[in-house]
Amino acid sequence: MHAVFLDYDTVSQGDLDPSALRAVMPGLDLRGTTPEEQIDAALGDAEIVLLNKLRLGRERLQRASRLRLVALAATGTDNVDLAAAADFGIGVCNVRGYCTASVVQHVWGMILYLTQRLPEYRRLAVDGSWARSDQFTTLSLPIRELAGRTLGIVGWGELGRGVAAAGAAFGMRVLVANRPGGPPQPDRHDLEALLARSDVVSLHCPLTPATRGLVDARRIALMKSDALLINTARGGLVDGHALAAALRAGRLGGAGIDALAQEPPVDGDPLLDPAIPNLLVTPHVAWAAREARQRCIDMMADNVRDFLAGGRRGRVV
Repeated sequence: MHAVFLDYDTVSQGDLDPSALRAVMPGLDLRGTTPEEQIDAALGDAEIVLLNKLRLGRERLQRASRLRLVALAATGTDNVDLAAAADFGIGVCNVRGYCTASVVQHVWGMILYLTQRLPEYRRLAVDGSWARSDQFTTLSLPIRELAGRTLGIVGWGELGRGVAAAGAAFGMRVLVANRPGGPPQPDRHDLEALLARSDVVSLHCPLTPATRGLVDARRIALMKSDALLINTARGGLVDGHALAAALRAGRLGGAGIDALAQEPPVDGDPLLDPAIPNLLVTPHVAWAAREARQRCIDMMADNVRDFLAGGRRGRVV
């Protein structure tokens, strides 16, 4: 059995233990990166391919005549043509729940960074402003308590639930949106109503035709002028131009963004302008605590082991 991991460096920077993968797939070819023009050759006679973000479309899957399983180092599956995999009898599995603690930490790090106005207050402390103050402190920037405010969750999976639990611990009221494109459900709220009522909105839904551009100019206009928008899911959920315009106009309180529409953003992105106020952008690292990444590859090994035994652990196809 020939197995290859096409983009192992997207998960490990030499700080993980791949022994669980090697135990299931002796002779596994761990490739740090695979250039686009070399992917077909790398697939070659592979029966199992492991990958994170490289794309496998219909034509590529069709050419991989011996391929039996695609094991993803992620929860999202939008980089693999699932319909084509089903047509060609190729199994696809993903990993879920491996990075919940890491993402929850990152979301709340962003919320607290923006709520407490940490970068601005740090600047006032070191640029001489505090030293020149005629009082023991400086109160030039407003800080709001989170307790008693409303947290809106869009995407009620494990990540959304984890962020909501932390919000409840802060004393926040939690609202959950109806599934975008789905029917209304008890105790959930239409997205527009949730946006209008929430002080913080955190996105945790997958990128699908129903969610692409979900938070656009019209929906941003529904939000409170001091609300925060947090996106640690997929960049395509948010209209970057509309968000940048709202922040520049003071129409929104702030935003924490960990995912952009193009990654890496080699063609630029409207949210990368450092002059945009109250915006924190990080390079898709919410998931990336070392413990989460180790858990990811260990779960991939479990998925492959189960597949070889005839099971369907983690299967999406």
